[in-house]
Amino acid sequence: MKVVTLAGDGIGPEIMQQAIRVLEYIVDTHGLSLTHHAYAFGGAAIEAKGMPLPKETLQACQEADAVLLAAIGGPKWQDATQTPEQGLLALRKSLSLFANIRPVKVSEQLVDFSPLKASIVKGTDLVVVRELTSGVYFGTPSYQKEQEAVDTNYYHVDEIKRIVRYAFELAKIRRQKVCAVDKANVLATSRLWRKVVAEIALEYPECEVTYQYVDSAAMEVIKNPTRFDVIVTENLFGDILSDETSVLPGSLGVLPSASHGTGVSLYEPIHGSAPDIAGLNQANPISMILSVAMMLRESFGQQEIATRLEYACDQALATCRTPDLAGKATTTEVTDAVLAAYKKENVYANTI
Repeated sequence: MKVVTLAGDGIGPEIMQQAIRVLEYIVDTHGLSLTHHAYAFGGAAIEAKGMPLPKETLQACQEADAVLLAAIGGPKWQDATQTPEQGLLALRKSLSLFANIRPVKVSEQLVDFSPLKASIVKGTDLVVVRELTSGVYFGTPSYQKEQEAVDTNYYHVDEIKRIVRYAFELAKIRRQKVCAVDKANVLATSRLWRKVVAEIALEYPECEVTYQYVDSAAMEVIKNPTRFDVIVTENLFGDILSDETSVLPGSLGVLPSASHGTGVSLYEPIHGSAPDIAGLNQANPISMILSVAMMLRESFGQQEIATRLEYACDQALATCRTPDLAGKATTTEVTDAVLAAYKKENVYANTI
C-alpha cells in the first residue's frame, strides 16, 4: 500500500507530521504493509518548483493507492499568477475525483462547543455526498460582460448515476437513509436528478429515500440535524450544505473529508492552512488524524483499525483540546493523547 503525503502550506506540515506519527504507529502495531512518501504541493511547491502541482508530484499521486493532503493556500499567493488552489483543482481533475464525502459527527465531547443547543445537535451523525466534477461550476457557456453574465448548470445522467449509487452504497453500511437534495420545483437539472435518484433507489430496497428542496434542507440541518444520515446532492448545493453542516461540531479542526473517483482517493481535513498560527504548535490535528482513519477504512479496508482510531480521537478530546476548542493543549500534546487512547485498547488490538 503506497501513500503520497502532501503537507502543503501554513499549518499543513505540522499536522501532517502528527498524522504520520499516528500512521506509522498503526503500521508498526498491526504489521501493515504500507509506505508513505512526501512531495511538494501548493504554495510550497510554487516556491520550490515554480508551480503548485509539479510533474513528479502528479505522477506520484497517480501511481499511489491513496493521497493524504494537509492544507494549502495563504495570503502570500492571493493575487499571484499561480495559486495553490489551481494545483488542487488540477489534481482533482487528473485523478478523476467525482465524489466529495464530508462526514459530520457531534460526539459527547463536542456537544458544548456547537453553536446549537445540545438538545438539537446531540447525536448528529451525517454525511454530505457532493458531486464534484460537473454542475454550474463547470458548465459552458460561462461568461461575464459589462451588463450581463451567464453560467450554465449541466449534468449528464451518467454523472448523476455514479454519485447517487455511491450515496446508496454508503447508506447501506450506515443507517440506510438517503436524502436527495435538489430544487426540482424550479430547475431542469434537479428534475433529472430526482428522476435518477428514484430509479437508483429501486436497486436498494433496504434504504429509505426522501427528497427535499435545498432551501428547506438548509433550514432542516440546523433545526433537526439528527434526522439526516446520507445527504446526496449536486456540486453547488453540496458546496453550500457541506460548509453549513461543518459548523455543527463547533470547530473545523475535527472534521475530515475524502474525495473518490474510480482509482486513487484523496483525503484531507476540511479546514484551511491557518497561516496566523503556523509554526506555533497550536493547530488542531484531529481532523488530519481522522482523515487518516477515513483513508484506512475507505482505501485499505481496515474497518476495525479506523473505528478504533476514531474512538481514540474522541477519547482524547475529553481531556485534551487545542485553542480552537477553548483548550490549552499543543498540536503535539493532542496527538500524544490520541496515541495514548489508542494504546489502551490492547485487548482489542490483539483481535485485529
